[in-house]
Amino acid sequence: MSDFITIDGLMVKIEGEKNLLELTRKAGIKIPTFCYHSDLSVYGACRMCMVENERGQLEAACSTPPRPGAVIKTNTVRLRKYRKMILELLLANHCRDCTTCENNGNCKLQELAQRFHIEGVRFPNTSPEPNEDSSSRAIVKDISKCILCGDCVRMCNEVQNVGAIDFAHRGSKMVISTAFDIPLFDSPCVGCGQCAAVCPTGALVVKNDTDKVWTAINDPEVKVSVQIAPAVRVAVGKELGVSDGDNVMGKIVAALRRLGVDKVYDTVTSADLTVMEETKEFVERLEKGGEIPLFTSCCPAWIRYVEKRHPELIKNVSTCRSPMQMFASVLKHESRGKNENHFHFAIMPCTAKKYESSREEFMVDGDPNVDAVITTQGLIKMIKEAGVIFDELEPEAVDMPFGTDSGSGVIFGVTGGVTEAVLRKVCEDKTRKGLTVVEHLGERGNEGIKEFDVPFGEGKLHIGVVSGLNNAEKLIKRIENGEHFDLVEVMACPGGCVCGGGQPFVDHATKAKRAKGIYAADKASTVRRSEDNPNMETIYNDIIKDKAHELLHVHYGK
Repeated sequence: MSDFITIDGLMVKIEGEKNLLELTRKAGIKIPTFCYHSDLSVYGACRMCMVENERGQLEAACSTPPRPGAVIKTNTVRLRKYRKMILELLLANHCRDCTTCENNGNCKLQELAQRFHIEGVRFPNTSPEPNEDSSSRAIVKDISKCILCGDCVRMCNEVQNVGAIDFAHRGSKMVISTAFDIPLFDSPCVGCGQCAAVCPTGALVVKNDTDKVWTAINDPEVKVSVQIAPAVRVAVGKELGVSDGDNVMGKIVAALRRLGVDKVYDTVTSADLTVMEETKEFVERLEKGGEIPLFTSCCPAWIRYVEKRHPELIKNVSTCRSPMQMFASVLKHESRGKNENHFHFAIMPCTAKKYESSREEFMVDGDPNVDAVITTQGLIKMIKEAGVIFDELEPEAVDMPFGTDSGSGVIFGVTGGVTEAVLRKVCEDKTRKGLTVVEHLGERGNEGIKEFDVPFGEGKLHIGVVSGLNNAEKLIKRIENGEHFDLVEVMACPGGCVCGGGQPFVDHATKAKRAKGIYAADKASTVRRSEDNPNMETIYNDIIKDKAHELLHVHYGK
């Protein structure tokens, strides 16, 4: 029995778990935590996860490795009193305007206060006055709601390699801050939103732009259209009464029509456009000796990272606009020609899209192609606010003339999806068997860095697929040291867009369900390759005509 540990009288086998916390969860016990996150380094600051050992000593479950033969208790009178005291102290130094907080109902401090029946706080409230930094287009920071768990700092530094925020000052004056307390917009922040995704209390939240959309919808003089990103369809379920990972695109379309949106489109259509344009650009660079590797350009947080950290790589980034901007460019090109009062917004899993929509490169005479971006979280708020019973809706189809899309466009929502879509186009075998071969080349899976070779002509291509900006930095260093890559796909968010900063935050198991839902939607598609989408011919011949480069490409760093 030397490889077992006793937890609350239950024998639990040690099978490679790194700490007591993993073992207690294996035993079916959910010990409360604030600062523990499986994707981040162990910090051990909040002390909520303390357990009692056989000697009566308290140990932090997150930072204590398993000891064979140990006897652990997780729910003694002493521990419950200890945890309640910590919660009271946190609440004594925390903003208590819960009903008006953006995180109301999704706050871990609120959740644990309810779990441990905190009915009053014995200490005076020493919370600082609200101090919002709303300079960023993507997120809002308010230190009055911060509990110093450090999750955001470790996410920004360890996973994303951005380093926009860190601890500042000492003792009771300690805060999470940018360098010299400069506005977040002026910091190295790239707007990926991963800090807000792991913040347990609402000190960092996604900027809410739904008011702009409601205003447009309620103006009878304005035509309102919307596009929905691929990853959104598998991420709204848990919040709206449907299983996580289920493809509810049809229900989303129905809900948006009930909200009053005039035209509802699928960004998958312009993902197909991206495949067409990026494949063409890639082949031209290979044949004419252009800058290699070619980095993908769909992710706006990645673009900001290149601009701020590696401007020398701008020449390697594809000139293709993101699918969101391609679609908006085509739509607004039509409406501007008709002199329509057209408000176009996008529903994205990505917070960085909010900044992208404000870039001058994507405006015509000061008029943005995308007038507003709301995240998946924002869509959920709008549906709930309108009182739409989402799980009872009958699915509806998107509007024409952009009603047909391909499975290749759908898989843009997961890491490796852009690469796989491009490979489907360049692959000579266009049969279903050829699709299966492409699926197993090495682009699928949630590993942070994937690389593989693909036959091309008489040689082969070396391809990299990266998610998470720290992994992107590692690959960049390898390229700088002489390693050769022909094509590199980069998504700023670990796991790709299904794990974007604007999605409802979930655990690893649910993230896997989302990816599975995306691939299931692809398999159910009648059209699996972008070039087979009949909309491509309509868009190129009837709408874009001779303006393909003007509408579908962009040159950063001019």
